[in-house]
Amino acid sequence: MRAILSGVHQKKGLQVLEFELLDVTGSLEQAYMLFVEKNSLASIMKPITKVLNHNIVRVNIDAQDFHFDMADQTEFEWQIFMVNNGVDHTNVIQVESEYLSDRHQLELTSYYQFNSDAQGMALFNIRTHQSDEDFMINSVNLTDTDLELTGYNKINGIKIKNQRIILRNQTNNGKLEYPVSKRMFQGMFTVSIPLTDIPQNSVGELYIKYDLEGNEITQRLIISKSLSGQSTIAQLPGNRMITLEKRFDNGILVKEFLGASLLQKIGAAGGKAHGVIDVIRMVQDKLNLARMRFLFRSGHSPYENTTIIFESFGGRQVSDSPYAIYKVFKTLYPGINMIWSIDRSQKSFCKQNGIAYVVRRTNKWVRILEKSQFWISNARFPTWVKKPNYVTYIQTWHGTPLKKLGLDIENVSMPGTTTAKYHKNFVREANRWDALVSPNDYSTQIFRSAFGFNNQILKIGYPRNDELINTNPDEIAAIKEQLGIPLDKKVVMYAPTYRDNQFAEKGKYTFELPFDLDDFRKSFGDDTVLILRMHYLISNALDISNYSDFVYDFSNYPNISDLYLVSDLLITDYSSVFFDYAYLKRPILFYPYDYHLYKEELRGFYLNYEKDLPGKIAGNSKELLAEINHALAHPDMSANQKFMNFYNRFCAINDGLSSLKVVNYVMHQIESV
Repeated sequence: MRAILSGVHQKKGLQVLEFELLDVTGSLEQAYMLFVEKNSLASIMKPITKVLNHNIVRVNIDAQDFHFDMADQTEFEWQIFMVNNGVDHTNVIQVESEYLSDRHQLELTSYYQFNSDAQGMALFNIRTHQSDEDFMINSVNLTDTDLELTGYNKINGIKIKNQRIILRNQTNNGKLEYPVSKRMFQGMFTVSIPLTDIPQNSVGELYIKYDLEGNEITQRLIISKSLSGQSTIAQLPGNRMITLEKRFDNGILVKEFLGASLLQKIGAAGGKAHGVIDVIRMVQDKLNLARMRFLFRSGHSPYENTTIIFESFGGRQVSDSPYAIYKVFKTLYPGINMIWSIDRSQKSFCKQNGIAYVVRRTNKWVRILEKSQFWISNARFPTWVKKPNYVTYIQTWHGTPLKKLGLDIENVSMPGTTTAKYHKNFVREANRWDALVSPNDYSTQIFRSAFGFNNQILKIGYPRNDELINTNPDEIAAIKEQLGIPLDKKVVMYAPTYRDNQFAEKGKYTFELPFDLDDFRKSFGDDTVLILRMHYLISNALDISNYSDFVYDFSNYPNISDLYLVSDLLITDYSSVFFDYAYLKRPILFYPYDYHLYKEELRGFYLNYEKDLPGKIAGNSKELLAEINHALAHPDMSANQKFMNFYNRFCAINDGLSSLKVVNYVMHQIESV
């Protein structure tokens, strides 16, 4: 049997630990978790608080219980074991870890963090007696215009108020103060300090001032991790330079100075290379080395600088969870080399948004893919793509499964493949994934069975859904304006699934809307608009030219989360989009006009379609229009018990920090090398 720490939640001052159990044999009635501190060999036993199902158990702990007064010990490193007392013998296994956390303050002078050792075993670290003069931040970066900081705004669940960032000049003790007014995610703040505010020829140090439970506190900002991957140099007009440095005590220095002149730069380069001829030879050597690496297409070696390849839906979009992760990486670690694998159709988007890219299926694409250290994708790479052993492949997947997938599909009817070939390719690809993101326990179990997957699962929620949790009403209004949707009208979104039987021949697909647009306009057209989100394979098969006054086709819009946010109601059938839309606690209608055909002749379902869905089911277009009218009159589903039962089962795990958790996972891999 294996036990894996798969999640940690905060609840009423306690830490709720979830463990995934694999290959469970026998009863868990006599099982418990044993925590053993590596240095003192102290031990703490905690009972299993709750068995969520046959392989997910929950244990409640209070982190305050895991440190104690002991001479010369301020760091406590707890290993976790599962003990199961059987009739004939006692089984003890060490718990593995899939959960890596940032540090969480217990008090001003203590914090805890969940981590893993070199063998992937879970560690619960507590540090006490830290200085009450220090405040840990998450990142610090220089952009072209600003000094940007991010950090947490809670201490053990208590919100920090009235935060201000202070840049203190070490030369004359002058101060620049900036209030914290923006948040990055739930529980995190972000601050931008204009670079033009930084005094010339100065060395400044960063501080924070805030109110906590009635006390005003001033602390020095520190960062424990290296500045690798973050942007630490900026150049201003007038040859002014600004750099970030980390002191030996983790403090952060902001230095402004006059940059070197052109003659000084040439002199420095010549001195380093012993003259102009040597400089030319150095350049030629580097070009030749690059050429040789290109020629040796087999046996690639990784880039010296950490490089991450992102891909979404086989390069057809720059979107979904990979894009959410990418944006956090660009904010926190812009110094890391990040490249998107795209189809040629996405070149314009990438250029407009300053995104580095490589076009798929080119020589350059092969070279970059093979030399990168990390792949982050939401779909499968072709089976002929070689994965080097130094690559960490993170699969975010693209939905909570409603329809059967992978090995669970008994009859594959997609063009260009057979059931046996589809199964074989699916398992082969899944076994290349080093880590697979899961949004909930339900999905974890399906991924294990349908993919034949036994590697690491990151049960953190889908990063793409962070936007649903962190976006405010003003930002939603801005998205509406950007999309050209009237602010004074309600929005109904129709997002049906792609059906395996919608292809006419290879490369050609068919689809017709299963309700009459004239009837919709007659019933709701005055104060409601309809937006369509069709599968990319069939989006071009629709003709809505006669309904442009109230129907918007956003099938090719890359960020579906924006469409969720502007919608007051979702209509779908078998698409997994409703699992994500439920985060908003807005009404969902189901219109399975071909339910029996789809269930019996196509893929089938994991859930009980009639009983487990979070909304009403319409059997025909007349019922659909009636249910739309009722749903628009009841926009908030938080008081609906059936809906909230669904929400708690499928959505509650996501705290709006999923993207950050994947970033932390990658950075842990980088810093562990």
